[in-house]
Amino acid sequence: MLRSMLLGSFLVLAVPAAHALAADAAPLRGAALDARIAFLMKEAKVPGLAIAIVENGKVVSVKAYGQRDVEKELPLTTDTVMYAASLTKAAFAYATMSLVEEGKLDLDGSIAKDLPKPLPDYPKYADLAGDKRWRKLTPSILLSHRSGFPNFRFWQPGKDYDPNGKLSFYFDPGTRFGYSGEGINLLQFVLENGKGIDVGDLMKARLFVRYGMKRSSMIWRADFGDNVAIGYDEEGKPLGHKQRESVRAAGSMDTTIADYANLVAAMSRGDGLEATTYRTWLKPVVKIHSVRQFPTIGLVDSKDNDSISLGYAMGVGTFESPHGPAFFKEGHDDGTNNLFVCLEGSKTCVLMMSNSSNGESIFAYLLDDVLGKTCFPWYWSSYIPYDRPALRGEPVMPDRHPACRL
Repeated sequence: MLRSMLLGSFLVLAVPAAHALAADAAPLRGAALDARIAFLMKEAKVPGLAIAIVENGKVVSVKAYGQRDVEKELPLTTDTVMYAASLTKAAFAYATMSLVEEGKLDLDGSIAKDLPKPLPDYPKYADLAGDKRWRKLTPSILLSHRSGFPNFRFWQPGKDYDPNGKLSFYFDPGTRFGYSGEGINLLQFVLENGKGIDVGDLMKARLFVRYGMKRSSMIWRADFGDNVAIGYDEEGKPLGHKQRESVRAAGSMDTTIADYANLVAAMSRGDGLEATTYRTWLKPVVKIHSVRQFPTIGLVDSKDNDSISLGYAMGVGTFESPHGPAFFKEGHDDGTNNLFVCLEGSKTCVLMMSNSSNGESIFAYLLDDVLGKTCFPWYWSSYIPYDRPALRGEPVMPDRHPACRL
């Protein structure tokens, strides 16, 4: 019989040894990890999963499992193009920090000084006319999701999707965390309209070329078509693969597990940035007290993740693991689930990319399989394990998990 208790963001499970990695077990590698992944994919109905492991700042393993196209029975490979979704945000932030280092962008300066005219004078941001709070926005506030905007203007708090939704502030900029793609895209707008910096070119020069990311792009490329992942929903329905025609810093990147693994390894080393800039990139600037990450605005505050010091830095989340400081970024869309987690001290990371909406349901297990106990805030990220669906509606309780009490 399975017994479970939801404790803060962590779950104590009494489960068969074949199902869960023992708390004191060594991280899985090689054939043992292959077998574990095959088991989880079958149980959770995940058609395709790619996983890369970084140790001491170097990529040591890149593998792909399952299929990129179920109907055509085509295998997922390490050079299959997959949608990065919001992994794009972490990459954009890393590239942007190089501009900060070069003195081309003031991380803490108002965006007002970077734009040739007031933000509301641009048609895209006319909704903000009469609200001077936009002048409080800085690149730091935008990269750390403290803008006060909803995730996107067409998803306003407490309302259904509205394609004509208007942009507005839901809290004063800089005062708290509220995940916002709008904020990330606004920084792109500032760079392009105020600095004359093409973000597509920035990403290519600072990341894709530098780290050998030959099958990565901020827009669709025709040469991706011969090996591309089809996305699948929870029921296994094919959703295709969107061919994005415009650069969006919040999430237009296509990439491969091999390409993005090179970037994660570089991030773990701080490659391309001076030590002080790298520390600024990873320094949490806001504590997170929401029960869940989504919806981004409107949930009651909670102390459930205080024990791991959950916070946000420049484009990545941060927390304290049993192994020391860690940083992470998720990527989610219909038919796409991605996640990387890095342990700062050992420069050990895992990157997982799936072409299935079910992929996130095995992430909590695989993190512990690959990295050992991490205390990653999987409940906050809505990564409910596939075999514990009832937890989606369970109340959150104070953390009492011995392995996660920091």
